[in-house]
Amino acid sequence: MYVVAKANVLAIGVHKRIESLKELPIRLICLNRGNDAVRSLKNETIHSVISHWHLKDMPDGVFLKGLKSIRPDMPTIAVIESNNPQQEIQARSLGVSAVVTEDCSEEHFREIVCGVLGLRDTAVLKDLYAVKEL
Repeated sequence: MYVVAKANVLAIGVHKRIESLKELPIRLICLNRGNDAVRSLKNETIHSVISHWHLKDMPDGVFLKGLKSIRPDMPTIAVIESNNPQQEIQARSLGVSAVVTEDCSEEHFREIVCGVLGLRDTAVLKDLYAVKEL
């Protein structure tokens, strides 16, 4: 008998990126506000978090700082503004598992998520056809 379990991944403030993760064997819980994420962490079993650094109700990494202080071992991905070394330094100093910029490619974002969660990328492979010149 095989048991297949999906990881519960809480995604906060990254709704534009969700489409690239739909084929992964995870259960995505998508929220826009840090306060809603805090409630989800209290009420649900969450295995990993993907969060934008600057949330409307919790700017300047407040959500991630609080999360890492109480759950330091939770796999966490911080999404930061492009060309903002201050955010990157602060996020990395918290001990997040990975840091990505909000303008990175969909493929790169998916690779990072798969790597942090220990998943094989299940993207559909496209057939490549060689063209022979006559």
